[in-house]
Amino acid sequence: MIISVASGKGGTGKTLISTSLALSLKDDYDVTLADCDVEEPNACIFLKPQIAGSEFVNTRVPVVEEEKCTFCGKCAKVCAFNAIAVFGNHVLTFPQLCHGCGACSYLCPETAITEEDRHIGVVEWGDAKGIKFVQGILTVGEAMAPPIIRQVKDHESGEGIIIRDAPPGTSCPVVETISDSDFCILLTEPTPFGLNDLMLAVETVRELSIPYGVIINRTGAGDAGVEDYCEKEKIPVLMRIPLDTEIARIYSRGIALVDAMPQWKSRFVELYKEIKEMADERTGSIKR
Repeated sequence: MIISVASGKGGTGKTLISTSLALSLKDDYDVTLADCDVEEPNACIFLKPQIAGSEFVNTRVPVVEEEKCTFCGKCAKVCAFNAIAVFGNHVLTFPQLCHGCGACSYLCPETAITEEDRHIGVVEWGDAKGIKFVQGILTVGEAMAPPIIRQVKDHESGEGIIIRDAPPGTSCPVVETISDSDFCILLTEPTPFGLNDLMLAVETVRELSIPYGVIINRTGAGDAGVEDYCEKEKIPVLMRIPLDTEIARIYSRGIALVDAMPQWKSRFVELYKEIKEMADERTGSIKR
């Protein structure tokens, strides 16, 4: 079963939830935690994994042989991302804009364009307290997160429970992370900003036809807008985590919630059971 933990904005507590859920289930299930927030992976801070292996993530970028080029401009016309441009008798390439689709080399009438690998990040894997752990790290200055997320997913265990810590927002990296999930947990806060971003996240998971529910973090502050929205839209609220200075304190020290406050473990076990029941009801099959 694949459970993604997502949010319409950063800082809502995705890593708090994903690590707590993984640690609560590891004694009874085969658990993999995949940190797909490749621009800022931080699950490792709380799980402290022993890294066993790593590999580069590459994307293919164009290389132009100008001596063969007739400067017809077809390569520039076909590139939807403006990663290649023709100016007079010169061709400029912009590797950081390239999405690696290969259209320019495929359509070049003079076969003047080839492709080469370009490192954009790395994927690491190992073990974290009995949890299979994998994370992606996007190289600083790079913009292409989806290829790294795909490679992170390639290293997931094919069995048991896979928990994905998704990037914030609702853009391409999030869609890449959650698109094949059996269930998506949406994190939010009881504030106007939290409600606005939750509504965007709900639109995304509905478009992808993924079963979902909401966890409200830092309850006791803000307003009732999120609760009212969930009630109106018939969205299940799976858990409420209070605004608690002790939770904030242990989080700031890089300690997982269920390690410092074991009383939460049973609540996350029950959370998984509720999620599994909802996912099974949606798919009509039991997935373990």
